[in-house]
Amino acid sequence: MPANLLNPLVAMMVLTFVVWVWMYARRLGYMVRHGIDPQQVNTPQKMALLLPESVEAPSNNLKNLFELPVLFYVICLTLLHLGWANTGDVTAAWLFVGLRAAHSAVHCTVNLVKVRFAFYLLSSLVLWFMLATLLRRVLALG
Repeated sequence: MPANLLNPLVAMMVLTFVVWVWMYARRLGYMVRHGIDPQQVNTPQKMALLLPESVEAPSNNLKNLFELPVLFYVICLTLLHLGWANTGDVTAAWLFVGLRAAHSAVHCTVNLVKVRFAFYLLSSLVLWFMLATLLRRVLALG
């Protein structure tokens, strides 16, 4: 069963890659279509001024994928390293990845804040559950 935890772990990395590709496709496409020289957007502030929010949404989402998901990676790698991963851990990991994928899809497209926040909140609760489960196991070691 521990090896199954690799699947959602890798899926989270793939999600990050997909958002990264989407970000550059949106940015570069917009810049080419509107004749924006890359030097004009050489800081995040200049980028925010010259590119519309809809074009920058994937960039903002990519930043989100390096916040709480970092804990997800550490939890999964710890469970794998210690051989503690079980069916519940794998289920929670897939739930986290699915909710984060939904969050990314909303953030990178329609960006409905209430919907996006619901996915963020639910994924965060799953993550805190995963952390609490890991903590309980660590504390049980004495």
